[in-house]
Amino acid sequence: MKKKSTKHKILVAEDDPNLLKVLSNALKEEGFKVFKAENGQEGLELALKHHPDLIVLDVLMPVMDGLTMLKKLRKDEWGKNVYAIILTNVEPSSDLISEASRYPYMSSYYMKSEYGINEVVDMVKERLHKKTIENIAEK
Repeated sequence: MKKKSTKHKILVAEDDPNLLKVLSNALKEEGFKVFKAENGQEGLELALKHHPDLIVLDVLMPVMDGLTMLKKLRKDEWGKNVYAIILTNVEPSSDLISEASRYPYMSSYYMKSEYGINEVVDMVKERLHKKTIENIAEK
């Protein structure tokens, strides 16, 4: 399959190695530059180093959970504006999701069990398309 041309960088922070691999590969096939993290600490370090255009973030991860990663990221000048798609198995009534909704520039969360890989890739592409339109409108 021929790769599509894009300059967008995506960080996927996910502790399930199978999902991390499949989602990363699907994003790469769409032409994205993908950075992979298996926990929130790795995710934070990679985000601050590479400044991805978008982050796909799991909530429950070892070492540092996704919301702690996001809180720390939001303290950084660059990180306070990066868009994050939360992909999780945490139920909607969870305090973690309530906490997540307080942060600016974050999409609604998505339950892993309700979306396939192609749908997640479409979410990423849709958000990046909106970001491009927003950037053009600001100029």
